[in-house]
Amino acid sequence: MNRLMRQLIQPHMPYFPVLCMFRLPCTYTTNRAAIAITALILLCQPIPQAQSNDHMLLYDADGLKIRAHLQAGLNGVAEQNLFWNFADSFAPSSDYNPRKQWLEGYIKPGISFNNDLNERLHLYGKASAVASGTLGIDAYDTGNTGRITLEEAYLGVRTEMSAGTSLDFSYGPREYKVGTGMLIANGGNSGFERGALKFGPRKAWKSAAIAKLSYDGFNATGFYLQPNELPDSSSNTQFLGTELRYNWGTESFAGITYGHVVKSNSAYPKAAPDGIGAPSILPDAREGLNFINAYAIGKPLPNIIENLIAGGEYAYEWNDQINLSAWAGRVYIGYNFTDAVWSPELAVAYQTFSGDDPHTSRLERFDPLFYEGNPSSWSTGSKSSMVFINSNVSAYLVSLRVKPTERDALTLRYAHIRANELLSPIQFGQGTRVETNDGVPNPIAGVTSHHLSDDVFLEYNRVLNSHTYLTVGFSVSFPGSGIDSMINGKAPIWTGGFANVVVNF
Repeated sequence: MNRLMRQLIQPHMPYFPVLCMFRLPCTYTTNRAAIAITALILLCQPIPQAQSNDHMLLYDADGLKIRAHLQAGLNGVAEQNLFWNFADSFAPSSDYNPRKQWLEGYIKPGISFNNDLNERLHLYGKASAVASGTLGIDAYDTGNTGRITLEEAYLGVRTEMSAGTSLDFSYGPREYKVGTGMLIANGGNSGFERGALKFGPRKAWKSAAIAKLSYDGFNATGFYLQPNELPDSSSNTQFLGTELRYNWGTESFAGITYGHVVKSNSAYPKAAPDGIGAPSILPDAREGLNFINAYAIGKPLPNIIENLIAGGEYAYEWNDQINLSAWAGRVYIGYNFTDAVWSPELAVAYQTFSGDDPHTSRLERFDPLFYEGNPSSWSTGSKSSMVFINSNVSAYLVSLRVKPTERDALTLRYAHIRANELLSPIQFGQGTRVETNDGVPNPIAGVTSHHLSDDVFLEYNRVLNSHTYLTVGFSVSFPGSGIDSMINGKAPIWTGGFANVVVNF
């Protein structure tokens, strides 16, 4: 059961502490990482360097560029009333402490090259590794641990077929994102035995084969991906797909993606009939999943309302093997008041992800796969995103960003979060409990009221210099009637804050 639970836990897929009070055994070898680190050391030995303002440029001559990369971060976190103190109701014997303070950090060295063999043929590649760790015990009751893992190690070739037309192919562990990151973005897992839970420094896929044909603003891409999951809870997911995309301006694009999961042992929870009873677990349910994702975002009226940004997105999933039919979507609109003091940027959005209807035999639970789960992308709330994955939830989102100076920015985010289906899992095994109706005790799961929470998040960003960034944040989650219904009482307010520094060369 622990293995099944952790298969659903990604850096962007947190879960209830009542399900994870037990430390899981961890075995891990660092052979591949050791080889990568050794290679980095050898490659970074002094070699002739061209005159350049880029101090990380190691070599630039005869069409060959070799560049070093370095990213590192240190983050201090404090939380109070974690997960609205659910452990007191669902696991009182676990001694889970809802007040946590921990320090986490990571360092990611790397090296890349680009070799112009001639005017039309180019070779490129990159290798990097991540060393991460946590000092203290984090939100998921794991800490004082860390790991060194291989991050990127890919080679690619790009050929210019004609003016404006190119063909690009790469293979090996690397970062890769499709569209806005609704389904395919975060290929690596952090946290648990690897440490650095909040930072989540691992983004690269364990295996990635990507072929892209480009013509002017059009791209046609085929891909095969396998995530870099935690070794002792890997879902062994492998999927392939294709993306058609058109870019019509800076950060303005539209596209459609189709994908198919060819292999996976990831399980799905299914609501009990009419919501009475514990959810059933469907083993290997992700295998055979098909998905289509259509999206468009950018400036719809650049010549009329220049600073208006709008977007929409829709995803549909089906799997005939388990009778699954699920959907999700988002609408977004934002405006930058460039002529006003502090240049405020206001944005509103609504996003929703289907849940399993307990009154049907079909499974409607949306699988968010490997989405980009940060507050500026696809997380559902600030605190609540540590509890709910993007399944059986909807949210109204508002953000306001101001820039008092060129180096300083303040962002205020608000999220009103609701459950789409009552008495249906929002998270794997969520809140299964016994309630008595008309004198008859019945096990149920999920919530009995739609309102889950209201999250408020204030974030301050400071550019210390061209390579160093400071971020300080404080967030509050006010539990709604749905959360209160799970404990038959009033849940406490969950608060937390953090401060981090990131260096990126």
